[in-house]
Amino acid sequence: MKKMLILACIALPVFAIAQKKNKTAEKIAKSISATDLKERLYTVASKENEGRDTPSPGLERAADYIENQFKSFGLLPGNGDSYRLRYPVYKDSMISASLMVNEEALNINKDFQPLSGVNHTAAMSFSELVFAGYGITDDKTDNYANLDVQGKLVMILDGSPESYPSTGQQRYRSPASSYGKLITARNKGVAALIIVSGNLSGNSGNGRSQWSLNGYSPSVFPLTFTLSASVAKGILGEDAKDLVSKTDGSPAATKPYKANISLSYYNTIVKGSASNVLGVVEGSDKKDEWVIITAHYDHLGVRNDNTYYGADDDGSGTVSVLEIAQAFAGAKAAGKGPRRSILFMTVSGEEHGLWGSGYYANHPVYPLEKTSADLNIDMVGRIGNEYQKNKDSANYIYIIGDDKLSSDLNPITEQVNKTYTKLTLDRKYNDPKDPNRFYYRSDHYNFAEKGVPIIFYFNGVHQDYHRPTDTPDKINYPLMEKRARLVFFTAWDIANRDEMLKRDKPLNQ
Repeated sequence: MKKMLILACIALPVFAIAQKKNKTAEKIAKSISATDLKERLYTVASKENEGRDTPSPGLERAADYIENQFKSFGLLPGNGDSYRLRYPVYKDSMISASLMVNEEALNINKDFQPLSGVNHTAAMSFSELVFAGYGITDDKTDNYANLDVQGKLVMILDGSPESYPSTGQQRYRSPASSYGKLITARNKGVAALIIVSGNLSGNSGNGRSQWSLNGYSPSVFPLTFTLSASVAKGILGEDAKDLVSKTDGSPAATKPYKANISLSYYNTIVKGSASNVLGVVEGSDKKDEWVIITAHYDHLGVRNDNTYYGADDDGSGTVSVLEIAQAFAGAKAAGKGPRRSILFMTVSGEEHGLWGSGYYANHPVYPLEKTSADLNIDMVGRIGNEYQKNKDSANYIYIIGDDKLSSDLNPITEQVNKTYTKLTLDRKYNDPKDPNRFYYRSDHYNFAEKGVPIIFYFNGVHQDYHRPTDTPDKINYPLMEKRARLVFFTAWDIANRDEMLKRDKPLNQ
């Protein structure tokens, strides 16, 4: 007992020291201000940047602004002599498409439309098609039952019958979604697919698909066209008088129908590029070890003439990175710089599937085994739905991932928050099994997959999430200032401690 008492007495001063404020860090953190955050966000999330889609001229303008800010702070270029890390993106551009039924050429956009982004260059002819109802196959339904569709042309209906359960959380992965039906058709060996629609959009999107990271398809989908209901009724005859009604069961017999049908689609691949913007504050005695601070500066662009400003998602994270970078650069200039080097990186393509961070994780400029942590800031400027009426609504942050990969992260977060910012740290979304799956949905996850310890800072979704109404005037700037300072103090601790963070927990736990 006496020995334990002595040890406890020894430990007390150590604990006290751990909680003592670092006056240098505290002074530097004061440069992170609500006023500066607001000024920067009105630039990043401006109408001129057109929603910062990846790739787009608006995204490039935002990247130029970020690069110029890094230069003005005195940050070193993060990719050799460049502040940009570019990566290629691709999309299909249709050259031509045709659909003929019984030797009659149909009119594109009026009678049919090709499904750009799925189709590949091909020309096919058939003497019959197989009608497969709604084309749904799941554990209770099989519209392909008793049908031979291998290598054949198949016609299905868009949507689902009234009794089919809502897609809910599954969304595009539902067997009743367009993508789900394409997967089913591919798995059944269908050669070409016609989807009957009661309402063609009136244009084929200029025959261009969405951008993707690959200039090739890892698997080939059936050649796919949408077809007007009137043309489909002409092929199916009397069986199809109620073809697009949403009644239960199939509105026409599921069987082969005789018809001479020819389909063709010719495309070319368009190559583009996007970039991550990288700036470095070089460390001192541990400059070959790294801390990375990330946010995505892209958003959803302009859709149906509406600009998706993305002020919170993720203009808030972008300008927080800028403020934190300026703070560390100022400390470096004053001879108080970090021991480890810090890479400040705003990434693009997050909204399309974590493209930019994924590219860096697979093509790292600095060794990931020498990267102590990635601190990722994605949406820190608003009050989320769950906190709208909470007493801590203006004093909280969701912390995601600090219980994973490294046993050091949670104590650091708790310590710096208790010492400096005193926010309510909500770890509701730390559970990877949470149905929202936030742990997998931002750029930190590409680093976590490589074994780099991460923290994801997040305010939760709100009524303007992924809407044109996510604008800078709705940001809570004093709260964003406090959240950005929490990230700063956490980075300060990780960058200046004697050892890199332990990697002593598995990724999937």
